[in-house]
Amino acid sequence: MGYRWRRTRQSLRPFRNQQLFESKAKELDSLIDLHKEGFIDLYYLYYGDESHFGLTSNVPYAWQHKDSQILIPCRKSNRLTVFGLLTIDSKMEHYTIQGCIKSNDLGNYLDLFNEAISKKTVIVLDNAPIHRSKLFKSKIIQWQKQDLYIFFLPPYSPELNKIEILWRFIKYKWLPLDAFLNFQNLKDHLNDILHYIGVKYVINFYGVLKIIGFDNLA
Repeated sequence: MGYRWRRTRQSLRPFRNQQLFESKAKELDSLIDLHKEGFIDLYYLYYGDESHFGLTSNVPYAWQHKDSQILIPCRKSNRLTVFGLLTIDSKMEHYTIQGCIKSNDLGNYLDLFNEAISKKTVIVLDNAPIHRSKLFKSKIIQWQKQDLYIFFLPPYSPELNKIEILWRFIKYKWLPLDAFLNFQNLKDHLNDILHYIGVKYVINFYGVLKIIGFDNLA
């Protein structure tokens, strides 16, 4: 009959403007072809996003001996928030803070990031509140004058921000179970992963990662 038993998934698709989504997706598809042909070397493009990490493991299953079960302590803990910037070539820039990142934290970090860039640079962001705050918006014009551009994705379109793939790899594949034994372990393992993105920890984005041009930056 064409049916099979499988779990349902949560999705934001019912809430988005499908026409706008398809238009942006088409633009991204055409620009990945330009990248493959070498026309994107005139500027950098980063996918930016925040992600939270605490002592609750995202992986509920592990290989365990039948006579010895792995026990992860169940308790509340502090959490780490990482703002990451990732390129198609797995170049990683990041800012980590204990607790939540606020608009002024992010703005100050991007000020420092902006001072270090040498080419036109685009940062792709979603519509999170700290990206749309008055403080953050007030910096956008200043950054544009220095060749740093913010490109906002359509609402409810997380799959267009390919750094989401990185977060999934870290949480579901790269963080070992002993990272969740205590907060110091979590910090050590997370810092190691972030430091070696593109070296020890690599995702092949070619063919799946899409990039954005300057069409709508004026």
